[in-house]
Amino acid sequence: MELTDAIILGIVQGLTEFLPVSSSGHLELGKVLLGDTSIPEESLLFTVVLHFATALSTLVVYRRDVWTILSGLFAFKDNEEARFSLKIVISMIPAALIGLFFEKEMEVFFTGNIMLVGSMLLVTALLLFLADQAKNTHKNVSFWNSLVIGVAQAIAVLPGISRSGATIATSVLLGVDKRKAARFSFLMVVPLILGKIAKDLLSGELSFQSDSIAALGAGFIAAFLAGLLACTWMIRLVRNSRLTIFAVYCLVAGSLAIAAGLWF
Repeated sequence: MELTDAIILGIVQGLTEFLPVSSSGHLELGKVLLGDTSIPEESLLFTVVLHFATALSTLVVYRRDVWTILSGLFAFKDNEEARFSLKIVISMIPAALIGLFFEKEMEVFFTGNIMLVGSMLLVTALLLFLADQAKNTHKNVSFWNSLVIGVAQAIAVLPGISRSGATIATSVLLGVDKRKAARFSFLMVVPLILGKIAKDLLSGELSFQSDSIAALGAGFIAAFLAGLLACTWMIRLVRNSRLTIFAVYCLVAGSLAIAAGLWF
């Protein structure tokens, strides 16, 4: 892989992991536009590296929260941090079940079906628009909320449904404080990413070539820096109710994808 390609893919991964525009949807559209089905996962190792970079960027942005949560969790007491950790675990259940039992069945959605992607982008646009209209509150994420948000994250496996958009919008529509919604959305995905990385590493399917070190490093740095920027930016946008910007983008992108699907 060329360094330029690695950097571009890293930036795309870093930005779309946090901005509510659906990374999987954009990758599927990229397949069609570029006529190359290998673009999203030119190598499993490269994909793992990029996902680790975005997970790390989340941990850096929320380092104080993570430290507080871990400190409270290992105090082995019934405190706010322990309850928050339990909510994160609950939110992971729906997506984890799909990943464990329906991974093969989900592959059918990742075959360059731009009509599906376009339709799901319209769903994302609607969710973001509705979330922007919701009044801000000071409500925390409840245990029931965490399960519903987890279901939204599982549905976001579909290309075109933004994971961050779906989980943040669902949280806000449930009445959760917007800043707390963004915090929960970004933290809840870290264990899933790390779990997926561990699964891929243990599968023995990763291939490594010495001449790919530079590309891997470039992609990692690009994804990490883009992730830092996108995560921080997204927190501000959610707090200031600016999600309509991305709703319009998803509406336009979805409409164009559907038009292209009908035309071709």
